[in-house]
Amino acid sequence: MTKKKILIIDDETDFCKLVKRNLELISDYEVSIAGDGKKGFKSAKEFKPHLILLDIMMPGIDGLEVLKKLKADSETTSSVVIMLTARGDDELKIKAAQSYCEDYITKPIDAPELKIKIEETLKRNGIK
Repeated sequence: MTKKKILIIDDETDFCKLVKRNLELISDYEVSIAGDGKKGFKSAKEFKPHLILLDIMMPGIDGLEVLKKLKADSETTSSVVIMLTARGDDELKIKAAQSYCEDYITKPIDAPELKIKIEETLKRNGIK
């Protein structure tokens, strides 16, 4: 069985490293990190992740713009995206849903709960 690839796009380096380490410890994931939206979009095209954890509030291109770019590009349109962000307001949740994200998780979240959300989302999208 091949490892599931997860890309974390978030400008909070310490948070990314913590999530990466926890996900790799509790499951058989290959996790990559991108520190901003521009790098994240490029990484998505190169790394070809099964799932992307995407923050909204980032400098330059924010997460909603990255999501729109991912869904508009033929190489990344089928990317499974979960928004993982500190912003929990309904307006952003609606915008994210309209841009075809699969789920919306508000920080902080513990690793076992995140793993469950990831596995449920992958399963819903036929990724085993």
